[in-house]
Amino acid sequence: MPELVLHALPPSHPCMTAEAALRLKGLAYERIDFAPGEHTAKMAELYGEGNTTVPGLTIDGEPVHGSRSILERLELLEPEPALYPEASAGAVREAERWGDEELQAIPRRLAWWALLHLSGQQRTEAARLSLQGYRVGLPIGVAARTVLPIAKVAAHYNNATDEAVRADLAAVPDRIDKVDALLSEGVIGGEQLNAADFQIATSVRLLLAYEDLKPYIEGRPAAEHARRVVRDYNAAFPTVFPADWLPSRPAA
Repeated sequence: MPELVLHALPPSHPCMTAEAALRLKGLAYERIDFAPGEHTAKMAELYGEGNTTVPGLTIDGEPVHGSRSILERLELLEPEPALYPEASAGAVREAERWGDEELQAIPRRLAWWALLHLSGQQRTEAARLSLQGYRVGLPIGVAARTVLPIAKVAAHYNNATDEAVRADLAAVPDRIDKVDALLSEGVIGGEQLNAADFQIATSVRLLLAYEDLKPYIEGRPAAEHARRVVRDYNAAFPTVFPADWLPSRPAA
C-alpha cells in the first residue's frame, strides 16, 4: 500500500470526514495536525497556491486536496467497503455534494463568530476543548489562550459576519429537515456508511456542539446519526448567539 499522510486542522469537520473514510477503508495513515493560523501557508506549500484549506492527503507524496477529492481517490485506492455503493451512487453523490457545498460552511462560520464573541475565559475553554486529541506542536493550553487573533483572521476569511451568521442560524431547521429526509429515504444511515454519511454527519456533529442549537437538533434522527458516525468529539460552545438571531421554530 502507498504511504498516506493526512494533513488536518482541529476541529475541522471536513478533516473528520476524510479520517472517517480512511478508517472505513482500513488504510494505514499518518495524521499531521497543523496549529490554527499556520495551516494556510503550510497547505499552500504542500498542495499548491490557492489550496490553503484542510484537509489534504498525500499518497506517496502525490497531493490530493479537499474532502470530496480525497474520498474519490480512496475509493479508487481501496474499492471495498464502497463509499459510493453502485445501487445508490447517484443519490449518494448528490447528498455528498449538498453536505459539502450547502451544509458544511454553516457550523464553520458559527465557530469563528462564537470564538470572537465569547468572553475571554469561555473562549479559552471552547478552544481547549476543540483542540483535545490533536498534536499541534505546542501545549493545548497555550494554543487555546492565543486563539483570539487567529479567530479574527479566520472570521474574515470565512465571511463570519453578523449578517451571514444570522442567515446561517435561520437555515438550521431546514438543513436538519433535509438530513432527516435523507435518512428516511435511506440515502444515508444504512448499515454500511457511505461518503454522504461522512460528509453530512460531521457537520451536524459540530452543530450539536453549540448549546444554542441543541433544541433544534436533539432528539432528531440527524442527531442520532451524527453521534453514530462521530463517536468521540470534544468541542463545545456555551450560549453565545443573541436570542433574536435564533430560529423561530425548531426543526419539524
